[in-house]
Parts: sequence; C-alpha cells; structure tokens
Amino acid sequence: MSRTPANSARVVVIGAGIVGCSLADELTARGWTDVTVLEQGPLPAPGGSTSHAPGLVFQTGPSRTMTEFAAYTVRKLGSLEVDGLPCFNAVGGLEVATTEARWADLHRKAGLAASWGVRGELLTPGQCKRLWPMLDESKLFGGLHTPDDGLARAVLACRAQRERAASRGARFLERHTVTGIERADGHVTGVVTDRGTFPADHVVSAAGFWGPVIGAMAGVDVPLLPLAHQYATTAPLPELAGVNDPRTEASKPILRFQDRDLYFREHTDRLGIGSYAHRPMPVDPFTVPAFDDAPVMPSSLPFTEDDFAPSWQDSVGLLPALGASEVADGFNGVFSFTPDGMPVLGESRDLRGFWLAEAVWVTHSAGVAKAVAEWMTDGRPAVDIHECDLNRFEDAQRSPAYIADRGARSFVEVYDVIHPLQPMEQPRPLRTSPFHPRQQELGAYFLEGGGWERPHWYEANAPLAEGLELPPRDAWSARYWSPIAAAEAKATRERVALYDMTPLRRLEVTGPGALAFLDAMTSNNLRKKPGAVTYTLLLDETGGIRSDLTVARLGTDRFQVGANSPADLDWLLRHAPGEGVQIRDITSGTCCIGVWGPLARDLVQPLTRDDFSHEGFGYFRAKQTYLGHVPVTAMRLSYVGELGWELYTTADLGLRLWDTLWEAGQQHGVLAAGRSAFNSLRLEKGYRAWGTDMTDEHDPYEAGVGFAVRLDKEFTGRAALEGKQTPARKLTALLLDDPAANVLGKEPVFLDGTPAGYVTSAAYGYTLGRCVAYAWLPALPAGTAVHIEYFGEKVPATVADEPLFDPKMTRIRR
Repeated sequence: MSRTPANSARVVVIGAGIVGCSLADELTARGWTDVTVLEQGPLPAPGGSTSHAPGLVFQTGPSRTMTEFAAYTVRKLGSLEVDGLPCFNAVGGLEVATTEARWADLHRKAGLAASWGVRGELLTPGQCKRLWPMLDESKLFGGLHTPDDGLARAVLACRAQRERAASRGARFLERHTVTGIERADGHVTGVVTDRGTFPADHVVSAAGFWGPVIGAMAGVDVPLLPLAHQYATTAPLPELAGVNDPRTEASKPILRFQDRDLYFREHTDRLGIGSYAHRPMPVDPFTVPAFDDAPVMPSSLPFTEDDFAPSWQDSVGLLPALGASEVADGFNGVFSFTPDGMPVLGESRDLRGFWLAEAVWVTHSAGVAKAVAEWMTDGRPAVDIHECDLNRFEDAQRSPAYIADRGARSFVEVYDVIHPLQPMEQPRPLRTSPFHPRQQELGAYFLEGGGWERPHWYEANAPLAEGLELPPRDAWSARYWSPIAAAEAKATRERVALYDMTPLRRLEVTGPGALAFLDAMTSNNLRKKPGAVTYTLLLDETGGIRSDLTVARLGTDRFQVGANSPADLDWLLRHAPGEGVQIRDITSGTCCIGVWGPLARDLVQPLTRDDFSHEGFGYFRAKQTYLGHVPVTAMRLSYVGELGWELYTTADLGLRLWDTLWEAGQQHGVLAAGRSAFNSLRLEKGYRAWGTDMTDEHDPYEAGVGFAVRLDKEFTGRAALEGKQTPARKLTALLLDDPAANVLGKEPVFLDGTPAGYVTSAAYGYTLGRCVAYAWLPALPAGTAVHIEYFGEKVPATVADEPLFDPKMTRIRR
C-alpha cells in the first residue's frame, strides 16, 4: 500500500461528525496537515447522528478490537474540554439483570472486561440500588458496574478536536454538499461540491448514514443500513431535583436494562430513555432531507408514541418513580447498522485513495479515527481490524436485500445474549456446498459462517454416541453442541470420516510471474517442484500475520492457494504486478472433501490408478488424478492430525465425488463428520485458526508458526522479524485440570491471581479427555498453573507442551 509523505498529502474528509472531526485531529497530529473537512450542514451540529447521540460509552464487548476503540475514545475524550466543560463524564456504567440468563451473561461479560483490561465488578441488587436509588431491587438478580465508562458529549468533543486540528492547518467548511467524486486511472483525484471542487490524494467518507450515498458517487459499495432508534425524555423528576450539576448533566452510571432493550441516562433533572425494543425502522439514505428541509434535523424523525408505549411500561416496572411522570419529548434518531454490527473501514482497491470510516458510533469514534489515521500514514493500524475491514464481506453478503435483512437483525440483536456459535436466522440457506442434499439426508445440524451452511454434526451418527462416557456440560457450553461430535471425533481417530471443507477459500494464481510474486509475498520457501504443497504466512511490513496460506504448486506457473477471507484476495490483488500474474477466487466453482482417519488410504487407493502410498504420495504433496469418474486435485494435508487427503473437484462433480467416497467407504465404516469434531481434533494437534488464534497483532514466533518462516529469502515483513525468535509472549496451550470443565474462548486467564492474558480457541479434546484451550500469555514453562475465569468461576488449568496429541506426527506420516 502506497504511503504519502507528511505535509504533501491532500486529504478531504466528507462529514464533520464525531468521526470526521476525530480523524482530522488524528491526521494533523501525525503531520498530515493539508486536511479539508466538508460538511453539508451547519457547524457545530450539522444534523447527522452525532448531533443527537446520547453519548453512551460502554467499553466491554465480545470484540477485543471494538473494546480497544472504545477505551481509546474514553482516554482521548476524557482529556478534552471546551470552555471548562469536559467532553467526557466518567459516571460509569451499570448493567442490571432481571433474568437468570442475563445474570449469567453479566458474569461472562465481567470475564470479557477482565480479558480486555476494563475495570468491572459484579454487584448485588442492594449495591445496584445504592448506585441507582430509583431501582426496584426486588426485580434484580444483580448488576455489572464498570466505573470507567460514561457519557461522551459528542458535539462538544467535535468542537475540541476541530479547533485542535484547525490550529495545525486543517480547515472545516460547512454548507458544502458533496455531489461527486472525481477519479483518474483508478485513483481518487477530488471531491465535487455545490460550492466548488476540492483536489485530493485521499478522500475519506465519514458521512455516517449517508455513507451509501457517497459510496455510490465513488462506485464503492458501503454495506450499511440506516435505522431509526427511539429516544425519549421524561418530565422533570422530583427524585433528581437539585442532584446534578447542569454543566455535566449526570452523576449516576448509565443504566442498561437489556432484558427489555432499554437504557437510561440523566439529563440534569430528567431521564433520557433509549429503546431498541421496537420494530426495525429502516431509512433510505438517498431520501433523507437536507438540513434546511428537515423539521428538526436530518437525523431526527418524528417520535412514534405507539412503538414506545411498551417500553414506557417496562421502564416504570424497573424504575417505579416513573409511574408519576410522563414522556415529555422524544424523537426517532437515525444511525447506521451493518450486516454483522461492525464498522466498515479501509481503502477501496477499485478506487485507490478512497477510504471508508462508516457505521461508527460515538462509543468507538476516536479509536476508529486513530486506526484509520495510522492506516493512512503508516500503512497499517496498530490494532487488528480484520473484523471491521470493508473487504470482509463475501459477494453474497453485499446485496441490498442481504444488507437490509441483516442490518435490521443487527438492530434487533443489539442487547440480545448472543452465543459465540449462534448462527444468523435469515437469509438461510444462502450458500450450500454440492454435498448439501446428502448432508440433509444424514440429518446434518447446520450452523452458518460467511453465508455457508456448515454441518456441525450429523444425527445419523447418534447411535455411535450411545454409551460414550462424557462429562456433563453446563448450559452455555451445551448450546450448539451434541455428544455426537465426540462419536465423530472418535471415528476419525479410529476409522475414517468425510469432512466438508468447501467453505475454505481457494484462490488460483497463474502466469509466468506467479512463483516470484507468491514467494516474495509469503514467508516460506515456495520455490519447489510442481506437486509440492507449502504452509506459509502472509505478513505485513511489521511482521504481523495477515493470514496463513496453504500454497500448492500444481504446475510450473499455476498455484492453488488455500486462504482465509476475502481480505486475502484483496491484499494479493493490491500487490500483484500489472502483468504476468492472474489471481482469481475459485471457491464458488469448486468443492472439497477432507478424507481423514487411519483407514483413509484403504478407502481412496482402490478408486484410483495412481499411487497413494506414503512413498508414492508423501505428506504436503499434491496430485491431479481421478477417483472413479471424478477428476480431483488431491493434497495430502491433515488439519485433524490423521492420515488423509483434501480432495478438490469442480462444483458440478461434487455430489458424484461424495457418492463415490461414501459407497467405497462403507466397508471401512466411513461416516460424515462435522465442524464440532473438526475443531476438537485440530486443537488437540495445536493447529492455529487465523483471525481467532492469531492476527496481524502477532508475529510468527509469538504465534508458534515460526517454522513457516525462512529468513534466508526476501519477503514482505522479513526485516521486522530479525531478532524476534525468542518472544516474551506466546500463544500457549492449556489443559484444564478438571475433566468436566469447559471454556469456549475469550475468557481471562489469571496467573498468580492477576489477569495475564485471554483464551482464543477452546474445545473439549475427546481423545485427551480434557478441554483444550489456547491463550495469549507471557512465555511460561510447561507445568505452570493458571486459572481461567468462566462465568465467575476460576477454573484451574496447566500450561502444556504442544502438540498435545501425537507429537512425533506418526499418525499423519504413515
């Protein structure tokens, strides 16, 4: 990615809301001072989401990245003031539970807070009432108090950052409506407004719910859906009379009543009440009126009292004093949702220099701005942003219908208790492998990922689970799990199983420059003869792991690359030379079956005339052959730690391949196995999952994949790895001491009673009879005792040498 020298980059930011103002401040602080911020409305409150935002900042959530963004926002806004008024009021946050399920979830959330370094404490109902005297404590199981959360004064924070950026050279122009984006040779060159054109080397769309409008001008999809959210203000309350300083408005923690999709904050002597309990109210950003044509402002729609009526009753139930009051004012405020609830950040590959910083709430605003500014000036953010990357969505997830369905669902689920394995409900099924009909016949239990239907176990295998001695599971870890997974794992270790690996991304790289390109882009040696398969890493210039790849050299100038996400394709296309290299995604047109287990060779060999013996077809080798009537590319790889192959063919022949293997495997006791068994088996072998166990925040030696690095060749990121072979932190294998204990991931790990890291992946190891967890921790010797906090309970675990299963690799190499 090209970088522009400081003081020479011309940047135009579209939108002077909290994101645009924060970005101008962050860019100018880094020496990029030629920054123009264009705003269609009047300053200081131009009428977008920032102008009406209630300013809630809760830092803790399942995403470590989003927590980092929020934590930076707290630190930055907490340091700013205007005319003696603070831009952040650290009143804290209080989430209360009125159901057992929510109380359990608050224990889990307290664990997330500890994992991400946020202060938090679980409180009794009485302690909650002392913080919020208006609460009916008889309704409560308890609460979670996070004292460093609070209220951001968004308009004031905009002004503080705007003034600071302006002092460094930035200019902010109000009443400039963008009408077009100029471009030449695939690069942005300027922004056209109703008051003139502004040349630019970089354009950042920070337009909020108008993002799709700006994106359309640039020919760039912006997958977000604006939705209206109800916010009401009560009449003055006697209970708040004289309690709060009008300059700071609030002294009590922000109160979240998530069991009824509600939150509450003080406005001096009144309460503000926000509701997600109503029907989704989508808004077409192309029809939102201009500031001067809007009754109040563009982002403020008329209050719909009937929608709010149930929420008012729920509010009175939790805070009985409201029974003597009423809603004095209200509006339906517009803001942005994406299909997965995350922001949309990054530079378009199709229009270089055009950046998105969209679907960002005030909570994460300064953190997002810092990351985007780092990305623009340094070439990468300091924190992992793969969950927010604009390239994360599949083509099937970019349709207007999908964005509408999933955006609305994101609204509905804002305060829901979401299990980490919980699939979306609609639209399903969206993407299915060619094996789907056979999987349905076998009673597959499908979960979803990337739009794909993925079997997690098969009810046809239920009889095999009878009689297995398995420890009981708690309700949380038992969701989206079945003892059938244990039977499928056992059968894979003892016989042979078929795994649908179709959803794994496949790229084809061809051309006379393909070898030189891939070898320079990745960390391992790819200069091997055709037929070789290599595990390698895609690094950035700091040595961070952008992805891990499996590269098969199928011909002199033809490679098949096993990748992780659409962002991998984007990264390779960005860096590909103009000639001599062609890259295309072949995932949808192909399919893959993993055939693994000690009897895998007995199943496959009779179907082909080629030699599938260990001597004739070694580990990490590839062959193009036929199995029965089906042409396949066979790769001798195993992600479950057993003998076997990945077998690829075209989608039209996929069903025939399944039937061929299924029929031939009957005499060997073949079964179909799902991802639940797969995840258990891969963790027993210590195989990493990119995006979960390792990201670009980690280097190969920390992540335990340094074996895929060859420092005797040149590749992107090589210089940054010099001298890093002995890391201070490591991705560490843990075995839970209690055979009945389970964890699922993201739990905090305690060393000598102090939080020291967090779990990435975890699954019960059926072969080992223990739950296996991988965690980021300081480098610790095997045998070190630690504790993992699971729903408030400290579960003992021990650091273990890896791989935990078959360390000599005898089962794979036979």
